[in-house]
Amino acid sequence: MSLSGIDLETPLKFAYWVPNVSGGLVVSTIEQRTNWEFEYNRKLARIAEDSGFEYALTQTRYAASYGADKQHEATSFSLALLMATERLKVISAVHPGMWHPGVLAKFIITADHLSGGRAAVNVVSGWLKDEFVNFGLEWLEHDERYVRTEEFINALRGLWTQKEYSQSGKYYTISDFTLNPAPLDVPGRPHPEIFFGGNSTAAQAAAGRTADWYFSNGRDIEGFKENIAGVLAAAQDGRTAPAAPRFGLNGFVIARDTEKEAQDTLREIIAKAHRPAVEGFAAAVKEAGQSTKDGKGMWEDSTFEDLVQYNDGFRTKLIGTPEQIAERIVEYKKIGVNLFLTGYLHFQEELEAFGRDVLPIVRELEADLARKNGTELRTDLLPVTRHDGAARHRADLTGADLAGANA
Repeated sequence: MSLSGIDLETPLKFAYWVPNVSGGLVVSTIEQRTNWEFEYNRKLARIAEDSGFEYALTQTRYAASYGADKQHEATSFSLALLMATERLKVISAVHPGMWHPGVLAKFIITADHLSGGRAAVNVVSGWLKDEFVNFGLEWLEHDERYVRTEEFINALRGLWTQKEYSQSGKYYTISDFTLNPAPLDVPGRPHPEIFFGGNSTAAQAAAGRTADWYFSNGRDIEGFKENIAGVLAAAQDGRTAPAAPRFGLNGFVIARDTEKEAQDTLREIIAKAHRPAVEGFAAAVKEAGQSTKDGKGMWEDSTFEDLVQYNDGFRTKLIGTPEQIAERIVEYKKIGVNLFLTGYLHFQEELEAFGRDVLPIVRELEADLARKNGTELRTDLLPVTRHDGAARHRADLTGADLAGANA
């Protein structure tokens, strides 16, 4: 495999899904020792930053869906997590159709100042039609949602980086507007990072032109290579972002002592799937990939088993022993993945275990890969961790925390 053009010097980055919605990350009646409330998430965020994670992503959901009957709003929850941590960057998921870009830009600037430059956004074009329609908001057809999203991202970046910013578009018109203060001046970061997700042709094109980071649902290696190629092709034509796009991939982690144990856990998750909720989710996501003109997009070919983890996290196959998972992760690095967005059954315990058991192997494999290709891994770019952090937070795990399964 040719690794020409692949950044082998920069260490992979790791993020986790914030469980700020109830029910956990799989639509199954299997035990999930997790909790959607703030206290659990505060402890989880501290474990994460002590374990080598650089990012956390809050979910945006307004209505009950796929078994999640309770939800905390993403931007306010993100701000609370920023205030509870020291180094973790927290990404707020937002819908353009529910925010004006000027209002969001101002909110993120404030969060950025309060957190010392750690606020970021994930712009989600939207797929749950009922949330928009029942709020009385306009519901756009699939590709048109990405037209609006592209204008939204351009407005965010313009308001963060320019004085007297103006923009005249189909969905947003801004005239000579200056936001003061501007976001914090963070070395290596021109403005708060803008993540953007979607697997469709329209999503890849919009990401290639505007986003700092492109997020994808879980994909196998060949599938994600296609996504990367689509984004990079669009980036060659009129890119407005200040640097080349980077790539993040969703993966649900099941790390066990043996491969059999991990595969048995996966089979149990699927065997105990909440069928009505999964089937309802499958019907709702027809507004995503299956509604595109070319039939390409999120959940376009997802099976029932895939949808039990509602962002196709099983398809990335981070399932096995720590060694197998680390090897799989580095295979993705070879095609251009820069960040993994991870989810777990039992968040506090398993995220900590990932940092302890999987990440050291990943770093060894990354270093070896770099050396074999005539360069060195930039260990100076690795996140700062506290080696005693895991022990400190293990003491925080009370019976009440662990009793939050499927809360």
